[in-house]
Amino acid sequence: HVQLVESGGGSVQPGEPLRLSCATCKYTSTTHCVGWFRQAPGKEREGVAAIAHDGTTSYADFVSGRFTTSEDGAKNTLSLQMSSLKPEDTATYYCAAKATYPGVAAVLVGSAYDYWGQGTQVTVS
Repeated sequence: HVQLVESGGGSVQPGEPLRLSCATCKYTSTTHCVGWFRQAPGKEREGVAAIAHDGTTSYADFVSGRFTTSEDGAKNTLSLQMSSLKPEDTATYYCAAKATYPGVAAVLVGSAYDYWGQGTQVTVS
């Protein structure tokens, strides 16, 4: 049973950084892709960042170089380092995983992913 467990959420002031982690317990795949998504109240879920098995990363336009995702395969942990946070970054952040790379067009599309964590709240105010 694949488990994804996010941690690291919290409340910060605008401009401050925050680091989210996602433990990908019992998840191993040589062609996988892992992504970060977020959903603010009253808004649709949107893709934030993703990293493929070969280390290729993808970011939403609104990230504008502020976020970096990385994966420690040995520890089965995915990280999202966020800097210069803005109030509009306030949302519940989720990590998601897929056994295969969904393709460049779908890498930030939530419906392409099979496994999801429970989410962690990020509040910027």
